[in-house]
Amino acid sequence: MKVLDFPLAKITIWFIIGITISYFWQPAIMSAMTLLIASISLFCILYFLPKKNKNLNALFGLSTCFISLCTGLTALLINTDSFQKTNYIHYNEAFEKPHYINLILREKLKSNDYNDRYIAIIKHIDNKAYSGRIIVNFSKDSIKNQLIIGNLIRLKTILQHNSPLKNPNQFDYNKYLSNKQIYGQIYVSKDEISINRKIKKDIWFYTSRLNARIVRNLEKAKFHKAEMNVALALILGQQQEISSDIIQDYQYSGATHVLSVSGLHVGFIMLFILFILKPIPNTQKGSLIKLIAILISLFLFAIISGLSPPVLRSVVMFSFLALGNHLHRNSNTYHTLLVSILLILLFEPYYLFDVGFQLSYIALFSILWLQPLLKQIWAPENKILNYIWEALTVSFAAQIGTFPLCLYYFHQFPGLFFITNILIIPVLSFIMVVGIIVMIISVFTNCPLFLIQIFEKSIYILNQIIHYIAAFKVFVITDISFNLYFLFSFYFLVITATIYLKKPSYNKLIAVFISVILVQISFIFTKKETQSQQEFIVYNAKKKTIITEKKGKDVALFTNDNIAKNSSLNSYLVGNFGILKSVSKTKNVMFFNDKKILLIDSTCIYKNTIEPDILILIQSPKINLDRVLKNLHPKIIIADASNAYLIQKRWKASCLKKNIPFHSTSEKGFYKLN
Repeated sequence: MKVLDFPLAKITIWFIIGITISYFWQPAIMSAMTLLIASISLFCILYFLPKKNKNLNALFGLSTCFISLCTGLTALLINTDSFQKTNYIHYNEAFEKPHYINLILREKLKSNDYNDRYIAIIKHIDNKAYSGRIIVNFSKDSIKNQLIIGNLIRLKTILQHNSPLKNPNQFDYNKYLSNKQIYGQIYVSKDEISINRKIKKDIWFYTSRLNARIVRNLEKAKFHKAEMNVALALILGQQQEISSDIIQDYQYSGATHVLSVSGLHVGFIMLFILFILKPIPNTQKGSLIKLIAILISLFLFAIISGLSPPVLRSVVMFSFLALGNHLHRNSNTYHTLLVSILLILLFEPYYLFDVGFQLSYIALFSILWLQPLLKQIWAPENKILNYIWEALTVSFAAQIGTFPLCLYYFHQFPGLFFITNILIIPVLSFIMVVGIIVMIISVFTNCPLFLIQIFEKSIYILNQIIHYIAAFKVFVITDISFNLYFLFSFYFLVITATIYLKKPSYNKLIAVFISVILVQISFIFTKKETQSQQEFIVYNAKKKTIITEKKGKDVALFTNDNIAKNSSLNSYLVGNFGILKSVSKTKNVMFFNDKKILLIDSTCIYKNTIEPDILILIQSPKINLDRVLKNLHPKIIIADASNAYLIQKRWKASCLKKNIPFHSTSEKGFYKLN
């Protein structure tokens, strides 16, 4: 089937291109609206002109694509909260001194060692109407009464911007939160909180209450904590309490997708509902009853799971699949998926930059497109062998489709993923069926003990299988350097190779050869780019000093610590195709690209005759910075995270008086000199 022959495929592609351009370019809303109005006007003119002229038909097609692109441009801008004047990000004073803030708790996040964390919606600042999502960090043990979703809270505090990227090539948490329309955080203790007796009873409140009731009934049944946390992740998508050891096991075994409610889980639910409704005949009336039952069940599941974005995406996707099935359009599954993508991105365009969204749809498209091709390789007559082969082909199809994206984001590959999927799918199928029954009963009352025990034991078996496979760490390939050039060239190779294998032809073979050449070019270009790279970086490492000098692929490490590697350094090496060549103690004087660098540590030893371009301060040296600046005349001061906060504050004030740039890695993140 030629997916690109669908008009909707072209519309969706141009719509996605429009969102991408808007995300990186960020044009003014008025400019985007002007373009959209112009594109609609052009479309209408061409639509009413005679269709006999082929050139006009081509222009009409182009105008449709142009409308899609402009709609994508505008959709992202309209759905960007920071562009709204009422968003708290524009109230600069709230980030400088304490203000009274009224907010509503919306969603519980994973807690850390110090804080219970929630997403809240700001309603007022100093009795003026403001809006926007923000993360609120409540000090642990500072609140006697447990907070619930829907609590109206008043507090007096300073808003804080999200922390910038602290070290190169690490996960950019600031960007991640911005894509979720969260631009700041609040840190509060019990003295700053006033909880209103009234509760905002909206759909978020009721979904939270349902979740809490399920957890309470499971706890009453003495459900083992570790298994219950996995159960809540599998059925409800609540991963907040899962231990890091269990998460690591699922990562190493290639089963991370199991812990995130996605198309796999919602697909199981849909199959289970269809199985229950099997006695209903496939007449027009019976088909309509099945469709309504599926849509209601999926909607109720979304509510019970807390209306989390991954669940909503999957529910929308499978709702369209159910609708397509009802309309007898099984052959147009691609079309149905494209409609769901278009609808989701129209209302939530930032989902396009969510890793879960990308992996979900790519995996599903890959299964639909590649699995039939892989299945043709062998057709076993034995039912058990046929089941194993089908499970393998589905797993391989999904893995082939998501392989480049996983390498790009996670830089690792679980070599035993196919064994994991063969072993866990029967157990997971059983868990999903029993789990849905347990959760539904737990919404209303205590679940029968025998069902709880069956459910708990099945999850224990699943965890043991995962743990056993994850123990073979030799099959987990980590620290794979993979950049954007590789991502696009590898996807082009996968697409052209699949098109050729489905229906071989000379032109398609040429396309495969071109894609192979592009992969080779991406390797050559990356190698050339790496060899020409020269960087000097001061890292942000708490109570440590880490400095690297990169020339080509060779990286020299200077540190006052005994470690040869840490997570920050490792991320940098993997992200930049670097090799650690040497490790040595920090030096007082260094040179990089004609720049003289002086480093002053706790010994406070330095020569007054040196006039450095860059002065780096580490380990809280007891110096009079005003005198140092007068004697040395540096052009910029760098203070890493090994320095005390109060000392850095004084240094910053001294630099401000002298009008010398001051870069604190604790505040601004790493410092890079090219």
